[in-house]
Amino acid sequence: MTEHRRVVLNGAVTPVVVAGDELVAGDGRRIAAADAVHLPPCEPSKILCVHLNHVSRVTEFQAKLPPAPTYFHKPISSLNSHRGEVVRPEGCHWLNYEGEVVIVIGRPCRNVSPAEASDYIFGYTIGNDFGLHDFRDTDAGSMLRVKGSDTMCPVGPGIVTDWDFHDKRIRTLVNGAVRQDGSTNEMTWDMNYLVADLARTITLLPGDLIFSGTPANSRPVQPGDVVTVEVEGLGNLTNVVVAGPTAIRDDVGAQPTESEEVRSTALGGDWEFRGIRPPRRD
Repeated sequence: MTEHRRVVLNGAVTPVVVAGDELVAGDGRRIAAADAVHLPPCEPSKILCVHLNHVSRVTEFQAKLPPAPTYFHKPISSLNSHRGEVVRPEGCHWLNYEGEVVIVIGRPCRNVSPAEASDYIFGYTIGNDFGLHDFRDTDAGSMLRVKGSDTMCPVGPGIVTDWDFHDKRIRTLVNGAVRQDGSTNEMTWDMNYLVADLARTITLLPGDLIFSGTPANSRPVQPGDVVTVEVEGLGNLTNVVVAGPTAIRDDVGAQPTESEEVRSTALGGDWEFRGIRPPRRD
């Protein structure tokens, strides 16, 4: 397996590969991975995400899966990187993590079978599909602002090639405490199926990202929290949540809410039974 990253090296965007604790550029320059300023590991033309896929998440919501996957889209302006700050806007309180495995497309892909799909996958990375559920009432269908607001799409730190996605552990930790603990084995639709399904009508291009779903126990985080997603064989993606310096404008558009739908989604559907509401540390 090889891990490819993109970093800022002496002021320039530089592709590197991982060699132990160091990152090595094509010209031989080296930098300690711990000291590098990371960028998203690729430049996608689109970021596609499956809704419910992990069995534990479906069970948590007491939901019923549709007969085939459904998807939503995160704009590329939401991209973030390893060690990047995730901004919770002022006036919003329901920002949730979702640790996931992310598929990275390697070459143009259209109208392929699941058996052929792996030939079009360059590798895999880690993603955290952050959701700003304060806008769940108004963007529930598209989830545009819920999942597409700036900084809500950290991916990285790198892309690992020749990684076998079967039976791999996925964990999300908040301030060192495990909050999500799942496996790729509980995915209803695997990586090859997702690629083939999307490529029936959408041409997938090199660098495009497909988020493959999250296990149970996505919950709100607060400014100051450090969120790390660990995937067996892919490494760790770490981000810190910060408070936005400005409030959501109130002279246009729908405003953040705290409806039953917002609270129920943010708390895994159990709020009305347990009466739990997260503390606000504005």
